[in-house]
Amino acid sequence: MKKDPCKRFACDIQKCLKENSFQEERCVKWIEYLRECCVKWKADSISCSGIDIYQVKKENSENTKSERNVV
Repeated sequence: MKKDPCKRFACDIQKCLKENSFQEERCVKWIEYLRECCVKWKADSISCSGIDIYQVKKENSENTKSERNVV
């Protein structure tokens, strides 16, 4: 069995949700990272089941710049 290429992003989402009292809006960047991984690896990743890879990002350009500097 091959290693799931998107599993780490799914785990990061769970960690973020737990650390932020399950407030999904605080974990949007991790959700987007998983979505981006699934765009590339959906066929090879069980972590991508149920992920809408066609969803359009809804981010303010200012937030995007500052969040990416943190990562």
